[in-house]
Amino acid sequence: MPDYTVTLESAWLIKDVKTLDDAIGIAISEAGKRLNPGAKYVEVEAGMLACPYCDKELSSAIVVADTALVGLVLEMKVFRGESAEHAGRIAKSVIGKAFRDIPLKILDVQEQ
Repeated sequence: MPDYTVTLESAWLIKDVKTLDDAIGIAISEAGKRLNPGAKYVEVEAGMLACPYCDKELSSAIVVADTALVGLVLEMKVFRGESAEHAGRIAKSVIGKAFRDIPLKILDVQEQ
């Protein structure tokens, strides 16, 4: 059975924040705290979106009225998955246990 790298996307809500950089830092920090120690092998980083007009990379975070919505990208390696779909379900389950009430979406599953 092969190993897989699963990439998930998450939406993180931050209240009482002033700047975009602060919001991204807080979201990554809070996500890391929830993942440790049970799932400390999950990599967390800020998400990026492609601008539909100019194809430049844009931050997937927005701050309105001191409240931010930050898109995070989570990457996890799944060992000995039965299939790509199975590996995606495993990653979503492991991360979902730490991220209760936080939406998750599978972006990509790559066989190693």
